[in-house]
Amino acid sequence: MTELAVEATGLTKYFDSFTAVDHVNLKVPTGCIYGVLGPNGAGKTTSLRMTLGIIDPDEGISRLLGGHKPQSVRHRIGYLPEERGLYPGMKAREAIAFMGALRGLDWREGRRRAGIFMTELGLERVIDEKIRKMSKGMAQMVQLIGSIVHAPDLIVLDEPFSGLDPVNQERLEMLVRRERDRGATILFSTHVMAHAERLCDRIVIIARSQHRFEGTVDEARALLPMQVRYTPRDNDDAVARLLPEDAERKGEAWHFAIEEADVEPLLGRITASGHGVAGLSIARPALHDAFVHIVRQVDASFAAMPEGDAVEEVVA
Repeated sequence: MTELAVEATGLTKYFDSFTAVDHVNLKVPTGCIYGVLGPNGAGKTTSLRMTLGIIDPDEGISRLLGGHKPQSVRHRIGYLPEERGLYPGMKAREAIAFMGALRGLDWREGRRRAGIFMTELGLERVIDEKIRKMSKGMAQMVQLIGSIVHAPDLIVLDEPFSGLDPVNQERLEMLVRRERDRGATILFSTHVMAHAERLCDRIVIIARSQHRFEGTVDEARALLPMQVRYTPRDNDDAVARLLPEDAERKGEAWHFAIEEADVEPLLGRITASGHGVAGLSIARPALHDAFVHIVRQVDASFAAMPEGDAVEEVVA
């Protein structure tokens, strides 16, 4: 049986009459990158805070790093909250060392590791810069380094890519992979599917406060049919008889969706027909498409929303 770094069961939180989180489960295997995905306001941050013992659940339990209560293993956890906060008068190196010291890391060792981290990430020119003089993205990277400088076994990042430019997003992705390769377990929340698709070994999708999907990225994408773009060698519309009824012609190419089991029979029909193949691409939908599909299936009220409004809510 795979050892779990995080096992949270039935996490539920009420704020007056509002159910912010409704029986969410998180089972995060040790040594993996695990994404908590969901629209804004879905309950991701509250779920993470209950998992870490920062706030108490009204129902449910959380066990970390071998079944311990969250508060008993705080020194083995690195946490980047959604609300960033550093002392503006501190220099970057000292800010990182200070955050490490809060988790038991020797001050001098924290300063040494800070220099190594910032140099490796191309931030050596601001090692001794005061936080108040840094850009928002630079300060965020400093806080991220401070969250992991003590080499935690579990790293929890709440919307870590928010506010970062593409260069720093790439640096963060590199850092996340390196920490996973070191042996750490990384749990992070996001509503930006591209990062999850590139990084995650497993994902959970939370929508309308509830756990809606758990599995690999490929398993999520497999919920939707393959997307096909086919261009015949001839210009005969009769080829439409070989294709699914909803096939749509755009220029010289035909576009349609098809289940994986039907791909080979379709190719056989096309080959035997004599229409030929001038171009053909068959691809799984992106995680973004699977995410939108899952969230739209949450309940009848969401599915009934106008398409434009639904997509805006999901990807905001």
